[in-house]
Amino acid sequence: MEIKFNRRKYDNNFLLELYKNILKPRMIEEKMLLLLRQGKVSKWFSGIGQEAISVGATMALKPEEYILPMHRNLGVFTSRNIPLNRLFAQFQGKMSGFTKGRDRSFHFGTQEHKIIGMISHLGPQLGVADGIALYHKIHNEKNVCLVFSGDGGASEGDFHEAVNVAAVWKLPVIFLIENNGYGLSTPSNEQFVFKNFVDKGPGYGIETELIDGNNILDVYHKISLIAEDLRENPRPVLVECLTFRMRGHEEASGTKYVPQELFDIWQKKDPVSNYEDFLLKEKILNDELIKTIRLEIRKEIEDGLAMAYSEKSIEPDTEREVNDVFAPFSFMETPATAPFKEMRLIDAIHNALQLALVKHPKLVYMGQDIAEYGGVFKATEGFVLEFGKERVRNTPLCESAIVGASLGLSIKGGKAMVEMQFADFVSEAITQICNNLAKTHWRWGQQADVVIRMPTGAGVAAGPFHSQSNEAWFYKTPGLKIAYPSNPIDAKGLLLTAFEDPNPIMFFEHKALYRSITANVPEHYYTIPFGKAALVNEGNDISIITYGMGVHWALEVVKENHINADVIDLRTLIPLDSEAIFTSVKKTGKALILHEDSLTGGIGGEISALITENCFQYLDAAVVRSASLDTPIPFSPKLEENYLAKNTLLQKINTLLEY
Repeated sequence: MEIKFNRRKYDNNFLLELYKNILKPRMIEEKMLLLLRQGKVSKWFSGIGQEAISVGATMALKPEEYILPMHRNLGVFTSRNIPLNRLFAQFQGKMSGFTKGRDRSFHFGTQEHKIIGMISHLGPQLGVADGIALYHKIHNEKNVCLVFSGDGGASEGDFHEAVNVAAVWKLPVIFLIENNGYGLSTPSNEQFVFKNFVDKGPGYGIETELIDGNNILDVYHKISLIAEDLRENPRPVLVECLTFRMRGHEEASGTKYVPQELFDIWQKKDPVSNYEDFLLKEKILNDELIKTIRLEIRKEIEDGLAMAYSEKSIEPDTEREVNDVFAPFSFMETPATAPFKEMRLIDAIHNALQLALVKHPKLVYMGQDIAEYGGVFKATEGFVLEFGKERVRNTPLCESAIVGASLGLSIKGGKAMVEMQFADFVSEAITQICNNLAKTHWRWGQQADVVIRMPTGAGVAAGPFHSQSNEAWFYKTPGLKIAYPSNPIDAKGLLLTAFEDPNPIMFFEHKALYRSITANVPEHYYTIPFGKAALVNEGNDISIITYGMGVHWALEVVKENHINADVIDLRTLIPLDSEAIFTSVKKTGKALILHEDSLTGGIGGEISALITENCFQYLDAAVVRSASLDTPIPFSPKLEENYLAKNTLLQKINTLLEY
């Protein structure tokens, strides 16, 4: 268990720099523990005993190379020279921190220091690292990306997905696992049965490295060699650093679940004191110099704390909170012009995807079978020949990692489109979409320039796992925009707008409409604004508010039955054109909201509430919802027909008209 330091050819100045960098996070933590006991810090996740990993790995990388740390990697932040007053302000929820008081501790990113902080779900950042590394590789930047995981977090499916994608695509990622023996209170033997994480490497076809994580010289040296190699020969490497957490998962949890003999053993391997003793033996340090260095660090800490504490607490500003949910986007409409060409919905989408790749040179498409095969619906057919496999990429069945990679591309200044083979499969990536993409700009100002295409809907007898209308899953999540066109013209214009918008966009495309409807679509590039509904039929007796397939159901019913109705095609659900809805309802006095999704929890309930709250005095009847059954979608065509809202639409309309 003895730490054996090898100084190799490192000069005294560098060895001293390593010492200062490993000492600083230890001294900050000791101060934080005092402040915690005084009630001046709300929570603390201690990395005492693990500092050599954070510091050694960070110093082994170039300043422009991204690091994705966890909550026990204070040494990453201090080694990248983040001003301590800003770091402490972040811990205290002050405005000069990195998240305007919206998130805590190390849950933030900073482009200035090339650090992308974690979210509490732990695993998703591994996929983000893939995206950053993918950008490096596509643009031949000769950089690496390093992402941390704990031994507990490595049990998550995101770990497998991210490592697998990096292996298949040969991405320059260093996956660094800090194996400290416990996931919160759960020991390793209850987390996994293999001996070491490096044993996983052969299964992924990648190289591995096992390092004494308490030996800062070994960490620095080995990570330096790996990074240097990967810059020239891109591929992932799995690094396991053996270490031990000397405090609780967080201070409130304590350490009673850890046998005392483990503390006794690992205390002897303390990374700070052992390295200090080594430098003393090498005559690089002496007691006077140690005292001087400690005084300098202590003054830096106290000055940083004084600045942070002197800053006033954040005053809530509702307008600021709401405005920061989305990245700014100044829409400039490109009008549609001749010539026109008859296109099916799928043709219009194919055309838009093609034009977007031309207009946005940093745009990358990712999805299952979208390359040579052209996707299961052929939306990307022929693109590989025109744009190459770097930009039109087949993916493994790793939806979470791929959506994470899309965020990584955006962090580097790129754009991404992810095609879900079927909208139903998006459940595999819910955390990335709802907790990473949707919250990133609001949390720390980073745009998530991602479009996720969602082939959706029933009517093709595909059963409960290929036919869901799941737009409501995302409707309640602030930070996502949702488009749902009903026709080829809107599909092309809205999709091109989606690629211009720097925010994450869920773009729903009804599968049953792909080849069943046509329109004369402008051949050239044009855009359609989000948040602007279309009045596709005018009338005075009733307002039917709908989108997607519902537009065709509504038009069919009102025309066949000579119903005098406004039919509003929402086109986008977020942002919602509430003005168009209110204008129509105030005119007709009766409102019916139609959607293909099941009734309970559908978007219709929210729109109904908006109408009631804003148009109550104009209503001549209660707002009615027409939606599908509260069951999963059946496979049998007759059962599916019985399930769908179309089956009862006319009855609902007549009941409302007769009220």
